[in-house]
Amino acid sequence: MPLEMNRSVFITCAVTGSGGTQDKSPHVPRSPAQIAKSAIEAAKAGAAVVHCHVRDPQTGAPSRDLALYRELTDRIRDADVDVVLNLTAGMGGDMVFGSTEAPLPLNDAGTDMVGATERMAHIAECLPEICTLDCGTMNFAEADYVMTNTPGMLRAMGQMMTDLGVKPEIEAFDTGHLWFAKQLVKEGILTSPALVQLCMGVPWGAPNDLNTFMAMVNNVPSDWHWSAFSLGRDQIPYAAQAVLAGGNVRVGLEDNLFLEKGVLATNAQLVERAVGVIEGMGAKIIGPQAVREQLGLTKRAPNEAVST
Repeated sequence: MPLEMNRSVFITCAVTGSGGTQDKSPHVPRSPAQIAKSAIEAAKAGAAVVHCHVRDPQTGAPSRDLALYRELTDRIRDADVDVVLNLTAGMGGDMVFGSTEAPLPLNDAGTDMVGATERMAHIAECLPEICTLDCGTMNFAEADYVMTNTPGMLRAMGQMMTDLGVKPEIEAFDTGHLWFAKQLVKEGILTSPALVQLCMGVPWGAPNDLNTFMAMVNNVPSDWHWSAFSLGRDQIPYAAQAVLAGGNVRVGLEDNLFLEKGVLATNAQLVERAVGVIEGMGAKIIGPQAVREQLGLTKRAPNEAVST
């Protein structure tokens, strides 16, 4: 498809993630209070959207604890800055096999496999404006770990998101994930125009070379909204590449810990760096209300939960 630079860009800050980065930088937040504080600082720096996981406050390990999500949500919504809340729904599909000669039984230490309703429990409780839908199964970098998202699971979770009025952000780690996302729209499970995050350079999904990136971009329907990111030192270059290709931008400590070689970053600093790149290209940064209008989002009141 013909490309046109995006002149009105929104920035998503991926605040903490669920990877093993908690001991690699003192800036990676752990507790709901720390994650909310970092998210609010990122919003003040120019992020219109904050994408949040929660972690065990003591160990920093990834968590699905409903109380942690409730506290995080309330802290962000009660803050003195407006921001679009995007919660992960990617937890609960982790499968870790045994050795190559004895793959079963699964490794209990890393396996976390639950049903669609439990994977969506914090979304139903907190009602963020956006939540993620990892649109496929994938081998991650670890030798025996598989991120598991079957077509049946994705149909069930996608329908729950639509029924709750929460906008799915389709996480596409490869072109097949976009193929299936289009099928979900065709079936009426997701609504169009959909929202996509192109996840580049995550082993072993789509590599972050430009040819692969453009293949991903060219598989996004022209009327859909999309952002893109890559990992580590390629995070900021991908901010520029996404804007040039017509998309929006994601930065944050989930994907990159450094402002430059040897200099650990905060989320706010990464957002500030992205703002400088985007504005230096002649584009403008749009805020959370403009994003809501563009994506058709519903902002929830503080402490609002599903009505019964």
